[in-house]
Amino acid sequence: MIWIGICLLGVIALLPALISFRRTTLLRDERETALVLHQAQLAELERDLVEGMIAPSEHDSARLEIQRRLLGTDMLPAFVAGQGASTGGITAALIALPVAAVGLYLTVGHPSLPAQPLAPRLVALQHEDHRNDAIIDRLRDQLKQIPAGDPSLFQGYVLLGQAEAGRDHYAAAAQAWRSAIEQRFDPEVAARAAEAQMMADGGHISPETADLYRRALDAAPPDAPWRMTVQQRIAQSEHQ
Repeated sequence: MIWIGICLLGVIALLPALISFRRTTLLRDERETALVLHQAQLAELERDLVEGMIAPSEHDSARLEIQRRLLGTDMLPAFVAGQGASTGGITAALIALPVAAVGLYLTVGHPSLPAQPLAPRLVALQHEDHRNDAIIDRLRDQLKQIPAGDPSLFQGYVLLGQAEAGRDHYAAAAQAWRSAIEQRFDPEVAARAAEAQMMADGGHISPETADLYRRALDAAPPDAPWRMTVQQRIAQSEHQ
């Protein structure tokens, strides 16, 4: 039953292309095209003579030249067979397109495979979140055991903030980055802490967060790529 639905969907998807393809006028071969062109030139020439746009002598010479060209069209080759092959090729390509799509689908799946329910995926995400909680809690415990002034303490809090921000725990990330700049002030980490605090506050920039933005901007190098963002945040805080 599923295969019938797949075939019907393929036919429906290709139906506009097939209809427009059948309605499209095929290109004529070179001989017929030249014949139609010269006949149109003769008709135009007769119209010009009737309207008095050309003299009879000019009409006769031009008509003779066009008739000579008409006789020359018999020497042109015809490509009717080639056109038929081209039409068949296009039709075959249109038919092969859904076949190739189904073949590509069968390399990684099958219609008989059941859809994965949402509930088990949510449970798996919760288990993954709990596993991350355990890892982050272990990192916090290790940071508490590092004596103050140790250079690795700064880097540890930076990593903790990155882990919390990756889980969208912006308040915890802001707190971790604030702990990092208490060990050693770094303008980029300060800007990250302020940005995370703003995200945790739902887009509101408190005076404390704005002050942290200003400290980060004052200590930032001139070529810092985040300077403009911090300036925008400071201007936003002044209008709140």
